[in-house]
Amino acid sequence: MFPTGPGSRVASPQPPNGLTDRGLAWLLLIGGLIGLTASFVLAVEKYALLADPTYVPTCSLNPVLSCGSVMASAQAEAFGFPNPLLGVAGFPVVAAVGAALLAGARTAPWFWGGLQVGVTGGVLFVHWLIFNSLYRIGALCPYCMVVWAVTIPLFWYVTLHNLQAALPRLPRRLTNPVGTARRFHGVILTGWFLLIAIAVLEEFWLYWSTLLA
Repeated sequence: MFPTGPGSRVASPQPPNGLTDRGLAWLLLIGGLIGLTASFVLAVEKYALLADPTYVPTCSLNPVLSCGSVMASAQAEAFGFPNPLLGVAGFPVVAAVGAALLAGARTAPWFWGGLQVGVTGGVLFVHWLIFNSLYRIGALCPYCMVVWAVTIPLFWYVTLHNLQAALPRLPRRLTNPVGTARRFHGVILTGWFLLIAIAVLEEFWLYWSTLLA
């Protein structure tokens, strides 16, 4: 876990069955920057579409990979404003946290609790969007998928970090599940993405199959 005392650095290693402290810091920094870039581009495309309803977003590539269809849906403004603004506001915070940790910033339990709330809200919203893209809108937004791809590992590794830090205070029956999750963190994350990929392939198989014919 990240040390919290004065002068603490992020160089101290985690056990071999998880990300190192520095690895998590880099994930936060790089993931935050990638998510910010994708969200910013989505916001620009969204406002271009609002200004000109005939505008075709650059990520509208075919009937399935169609940002325009997603942006025109009610789900694209879940809270009354364009969804990408959430990413424009949230991902810079994630990136700044990663940069601060790499610079040796001190941390406290409340800090990680707040970050956990943020990434949990993000991953729940992402999965709501995945469901709606597949089974309600019937189209995928490539830039949105980039946001999905960074939000899931951000949630996963922040959660593992916090579980490891809280392990001494958790019931003993949770010790083995947490240890298993840390030991197989990469396998679990890969399986998570595979399930999403399978859902995408299954839902749009008719279209994909025409490309292979």
